[in-house]
Amino acid sequence: MIVTVQALIAAGIAPAQAREFVQPLALACQRFDIDTPARVGAFVAQCRVESSAFTALEESLWYRDPDRLRRIFPSRIPDLMTAAMLVKAPERLANRVYSDRLGNGNEASGDGWRYRGRGLKQLTGRANYADAAEALGRPYLEHPELVAKPVDACLTAAWFWHANKCNILADSAQWDAITRVVNGPGMVAKDERRLYTEHAIEALS
Repeated sequence: MIVTVQALIAAGIAPAQAREFVQPLALACQRFDIDTPARVGAFVAQCRVESSAFTALEESLWYRDPDRLRRIFPSRIPDLMTAAMLVKAPERLANRVYSDRLGNGNEASGDGWRYRGRGLKQLTGRANYADAAEALGRPYLEHPELVAKPVDACLTAAWFWHANKCNILADSAQWDAITRVVNGPGMVAKDERRLYTEHAIEALS
């Protein structure tokens, strides 16, 4: 077995999280053919960044600084006055910035908060929850909170990885291309992700 507690610790995951996630992670990787040091290493590294080393399985959307909030969501929060009304109000913020996109309804629907980012991949939006639910046979639309539990956090991340052909990208060491798939055009922390990938592959080899 490639995925072990020792390998996860060597890849930068704290011992407590390594022990908690080793079994669900190993099963999810097995199910979706994430089965070589390159594939597992890249997968673990991307999940490490997305979930703050497997410690943040639910997007909090708690912000104190209106200016930072405006910079993060410029198309949804056009001015500081709007931003000031959304600081320290994570539910209102989620319903604002995720409304009418990703399969979500309007602000009043509550879909933005209900289907906020969860899991090792930070699955976001009603449409993505619906796709994962259908593929995995899990009730994520009715119970989105399941995605923040270790088993489903791993399953949804591995499903997304496989569905977006990240195994193929890992086989040819296209680390930045994987970051674009996982994180979008913003490519946040791309250098960190590449470094973590190299360390994880070494740990798993």
